[in-house]
Amino acid sequence: MSFDYQNFLDNVGESPGVYQMHSEADDIIYVGKAKNLKKRLASYFRKTGLPVKTQALVAQINNINVTLTHTENEALILEHNLIKKHKPRYNVLLRDSKSYPYIRIADTHEYPSLTFYRGERKDQERYFGPYPSVHAIRETLKMLQKVLPVRQCDDTYFSNRTRPCLQYQIKRCTAPCVGLIDKEQYAADIELSALFLQGKDKRLNNMLIEKMESASKSLDFETAAVFRDRINALKRVQSHQSIDSGTSDIDVLSVAEMHGKFCVEVTFVRGGRHSGSSGFFPKVALEMNEMEVLAAFIPQHYFNRSVPKEIILSHSIPDQALLAESLSEQVGHKIILSEKVRGAKREWLNIGNLNVTERLKRHLAETGTVIKRFEHLQADLNLDEEPERIECFDISHTQGSQTVASCVVFSREGAVKRDYRRYNIKNITPGDDYAAMRQVLTRRYEKMVKDETAKSKLPSMVLIDGGKGQLGVAREVFAELQLTEVLLVGVAKGEGRKPGLERLFVGDDKKPVFLGSHSPALHLVMQIRDEAHRFAIAGHRSQRGKAQTQSVLQQIPGVGNKRRQQLLKHFGGIQGVQQAGVKDLAQVPGISSEIAEKIYFHLQKI
Repeated sequence: MSFDYQNFLDNVGESPGVYQMHSEADDIIYVGKAKNLKKRLASYFRKTGLPVKTQALVAQINNINVTLTHTENEALILEHNLIKKHKPRYNVLLRDSKSYPYIRIADTHEYPSLTFYRGERKDQERYFGPYPSVHAIRETLKMLQKVLPVRQCDDTYFSNRTRPCLQYQIKRCTAPCVGLIDKEQYAADIELSALFLQGKDKRLNNMLIEKMESASKSLDFETAAVFRDRINALKRVQSHQSIDSGTSDIDVLSVAEMHGKFCVEVTFVRGGRHSGSSGFFPKVALEMNEMEVLAAFIPQHYFNRSVPKEIILSHSIPDQALLAESLSEQVGHKIILSEKVRGAKREWLNIGNLNVTERLKRHLAETGTVIKRFEHLQADLNLDEEPERIECFDISHTQGSQTVASCVVFSREGAVKRDYRRYNIKNITPGDDYAAMRQVLTRRYEKMVKDETAKSKLPSMVLIDGGKGQLGVAREVFAELQLTEVLLVGVAKGEGRKPGLERLFVGDDKKPVFLGSHSPALHLVMQIRDEAHRFAIAGHRSQRGKAQTQSVLQQIPGVGNKRRQQLLKHFGGIQGVQQAGVKDLAQVPGISSEIAEKIYFHLQKI
């Protein structure tokens, strides 16, 4: 190593600050902060225990620049600014995106409108949000129009009207453009709209009731009917909101990792209502876990941006108190970062955790991602050609009984689900996975060999989930069928069965191939293998029948025979139970809210 790290460390102080690692070409490859610079930087040059990715970073260091700061908080802000400016390859990086949109009430206008707004906020105007997307704003404004017909047109359109537009005809506007409502009444409707956007539905409802009763007492039944209709519209809007968290403005951050790819889901709760969510896929070059990625995401996402008073986290993160303090200083009010929450906040977190997993699965299935992984697979396994079609097999059974084998198919476009197949394995010794693998491979490819039409669907590669034993069986079957053109690859679990440490046995080679936990080729193999496992498990569960399906409820702590019978009776069977929400489950006699939540999330995992 050309960098004299020992001499460098001898001259580094123990104060807080930021360090920038430079390559030989003088590119900034990593930016970090530390409470104690000497201690933190020394950790990069220890003799053992460094992850492979960190070793790759250290090997490229040609120089390190250090900037001292007065406090760790100041170092955190400087670190964020430098990452945003230089985009070092080994930092967690987020793609720059547009600022989030708001709903604006321009109080400077004689008849203010409710409009979409994105940009720097100004005085004498009120802003509600932010919202995750323009679509979320349109949905909110659409709901609001049903309750309070305030104008949503732009000022140019408003000033050029000579007669009411269609929105007036369908009772979605009171036509202030042509003077069909006076300023005082319109101003009152604007204030009621602000209550709606702040989530103060109960207060809004009470005010509408007061206005209805007052009009009724004055024998103004036409006006009373208008307020009655608004109250009914507000109730319909409220019925769509399944979780009541008061008038809170909350962001919920959930992070998930799958096959080396990370996703952070931001769920927006505005005025106590779910206002949508956004997903981010940070670029992660070093060995990191979910907590570290979430900790790196927060300052990049929130610095110089509007921050709600509370941010709920799916994981406890390093420097959590420091981040909360820095964000509080930025916005001028106290920011709470919390991961241990109850009640409605816990429900928001559960929703975020479910969504982040689904979003990551969809992202991994996208064509572009799969194509790149196929290209890496060819390069990393030294194949003459890129595989066009990969099939993978997995075996599932319960203590040897009701054995099911699955076959899933992937091409460069992703999963080819129309070609998925399940095979019920019969006439073997219970629990004999070798015999099960022999039977499914024979049944799968014997017909293809004999049928000239089916030969076109022969795969380029077959993945066998298992070690040398299962792979040996596959080799025997393929030799008997004379399938020499299909490449067999065995996927064996790594040490401690940890994901990312898999060994691949390619063709007839006895020496395994290790691709590394961050290899896109290995991520493709793991994705296909996991899909085969999921498909086998799903088929096996289906085969067990209604009796065993119902026994799923017995696996849930706190659900005995009586509660199970009540659930099945109330919902008319297990399918009804599986489709029910937490609040629906809690309506069953004997099922508390706590048990309903346990049942719901247990069934979601199946």
